[in-house]
Amino acid sequence: MNGYQLTFYTEKNRRHGHRTVCEWLLQQIRELNICGATVINCAEGIGHAGAHHAAHVLKLTDQPLQIILAVTEEESQRLLDIVRAEGVHVFYVRVPVEFGLIVGDAPDNSSGHATLLSRASRQLPDPHG
Repeated sequence: MNGYQLTFYTEKNRRHGHRTVCEWLLQQIRELNICGATVINCAEGIGHAGAHHAAHVLKLTDQPLQIILAVTEEESQRLLDIVRAEGVHVFYVRVPVEFGLIVGDAPDNSSGHATLLSRASRQLPDPHG
């Protein structure tokens, strides 16, 4: 499948309304029924304005975060449109990628939750027929 890797960069303490930007983005992702997002806590980084951000033992609020998704072009556009319309202050990178599912042992999906892998397997043709 062709689409985009969409990565948002923010800090743990950055807020949009009464929630953190990370929490707000994850809520939008859920509401759009986009399956699969990974949040990565980073040790340190330099923001777009040149400020140094880092996680300190006594203060984790300035810790940089990445929210990473593999999405279709339509999903990417819908999410970015919402972020723009809400005026959320966040840096992002959108890179064209190919993504899919390598068929093997099926993951234990006893929780009943849809995943990026289950979405990809629904959209990929069966290689055996």
